[in-house]
Amino acid sequence: MANSKLFLATFVLAFVVLNVVQAQEMIEINNNLQRSLLGIDCGAACETRCKLSSRPNLCHRACGTCCARCGCVPPGTSGNEKECPCYYNQRTHGGERKCP
Repeated sequence: MANSKLFLATFVLAFVVLNVVQAQEMIEINNNLQRSLLGIDCGAACETRCKLSSRPNLCHRACGTCCARCGCVPPGTSGNEKECPCYYNQRTHGGERKCP
């Protein structure tokens, strides 16, 4: 009897956690959609972001991909990750930051 109650409580908790995670994902998708509807100019934003890069072509390519996915680019030439968390949290297959 106690095992079935523990199983049921674990199941309910897992269901609640899954719903919270899905809700967070939907909020992020909605925020990205709103940003993309505002129409950011990724070319100009990435030009500013990559102007001091030692490898500008690589920087522009990565920045453009990240901007298209997230709909934003952090201001300045580096840092400012709180301005665009989606951009900052993009990772390569190797686990390194993708966006410059």
